[in-house]
Amino acid sequence: MLVLRSLLYTLGMWLLTPIYAFIAILTFPLPPIWRYQIISGWARSMLWWLRVTCGIRYRIIGQENIPTTPSIILAKHQSAWETLAFQQIFPPQVWVLKRELLWIPFFGWGLAMTSPIAINRSAGREALKQMVAQGKDRLKKGFWVVIFPEGTRMAPGTKGKYHIGGAWLATHTQSNVVPVAHNAGTLWPKNSFLKKPGTITVHIGPAIASAGLKPDELNQRVEAWIESAMTELPASNA
Repeated sequence: MLVLRSLLYTLGMWLLTPIYAFIAILTFPLPPIWRYQIISGWARSMLWWLRVTCGIRYRIIGQENIPTTPSIILAKHQSAWETLAFQQIFPPQVWVLKRELLWIPFFGWGLAMTSPIAINRSAGREALKQMVAQGKDRLKKGFWVVIFPEGTRMAPGTKGKYHIGGAWLATHTQSNVVPVAHNAGTLWPKNSFLKKPGTITVHIGPAIASAGLKPDELNQRVEAWIESAMTELPASNA
C-alpha cells in the first residue's frame, strides 16, 4: 500500500509540475510578491495531494512566535517536505540555494520566478557577499528568507555542521532570526520514494534579535535552540 500511495503522489507531481512551470514563466511581468503568491500554489497543491495520497499531515507548535515583519528562518532540514510546507506556514519567502538548481527543466524555471537568492557555493567569502546583497534586496521587497544552516538534508537523529551564512545575513541586515525544528524525515526520509502516513510536528521558536550579536554567537544560539527542540519532538509521527 505504501508503494501504491507513494507512486500516486509522484505521478501527480510529475503531471502538475510542468503546468505550474509554464504558469510561472507567464508571471514574469508581475511584481515579485504577486509572482510568489501564484507560483506557491504549486507547493500548496502538492501538500494537499500528499495528504490525500500518503496521509501526511502536520501540526505547529509556537505559531504565535512568527513575527509580523520580514525575518530570516533558520531551520532543520530533513526532507523535501519542509520546502513545500514552509510556503504554507510562513509569509511570502525566498530561499538561499545553489544556482545550479535553476538549471533543472521545469522545476528550476519556475523556481527562478520566485526571486530566490541563488549563490555560487564554491565562491567562498564572495558567496557571503552575494547573499547579503541579494538578501537586503529581498527583505526590502517584503520577503522572508529561508536558510537551512546545515546545508543539506540530515537523517533523523543526526546533526550536521551549522554554517554561518544565515547568521551572517541576519547580522548584516539587522534582521530577526526565527529558528525552526521539525521531524519530517521520519515520514518522508531523504531521497526516499516511500512516504509513511502520520503527522509531522513543526516547532517554531521565539524570534532571536540579531542586533548586537556577532554572526558566530547568533549561529550558536540558533543551533542550541534547534537541537534542544529536536530532542523534544516525537520520535514517531504515526
